[in-house]
Amino acid sequence: MLRLAVLASGGGTNLQAIIDAAEGGEIDARVVVVISNNSTAGALERARRHHIKALHLSSRQFAGGEEFDRALLEILKERQVDLIILAGYMKLLSPTVVQAYRHRILNIHPALLPAFGGAGMYGIRVHRAVIASGARYSGVTVHLVDEQYDHGPIVAQRVVPVEDDDTPESLARKVLAQEHQIFKEVIQLFARGRVRVEGRRVRLLPRS
Repeated sequence: MLRLAVLASGGGTNLQAIIDAAEGGEIDARVVVVISNNSTAGALERARRHHIKALHLSSRQFAGGEEFDRALLEILKERQVDLIILAGYMKLLSPTVVQAYRHRILNIHPALLPAFGGAGMYGIRVHRAVIASGARYSGVTVHLVDEQYDHGPIVAQRVVPVEDDDTPESLARKVLAQEHQIFKEVIQLFARGRVRVEGRRVRLLPRS
């Protein structure tokens, strides 16, 4: 049973999908802590409703980045976290944290990386950029986290068509529905030990 830490800055709909999947037995994992850099994040309230430890942890609470990293890593160690899930977490993790959990941190991005990714590309901004580009397809990417925004090895992607009458908001709704599904599927791949990282590529091993 994988022990998950979910880091989120906003409302936490992806967190809710993961909690529901865990409680429903769809994934061999459970959320043991939710951490947010936003004290009013809806994700924290969702965690509390499910009796999951919910913590506000912001760099503003510390004198420097190293102190923040130590506090975060101590929480993860205390909760015996196996896998870190970034679900709308609006902060770049430091190299110290990435190194400590190398290939054990997952992020979800609302486009088909490497397109429409990088610093400043988040939320509705991504969907506006997709619409403006004239792209016929967008989608969802789940990737392993490295020291750069939206850059680590890709684990899974799902395509969403961009229709002629789509707006950034309608595209966002379609993509979000796929996010809720693909995130739990990828977590289950890790729970079953089916993920192998080889450089920039991720191999999915056959079911045992």
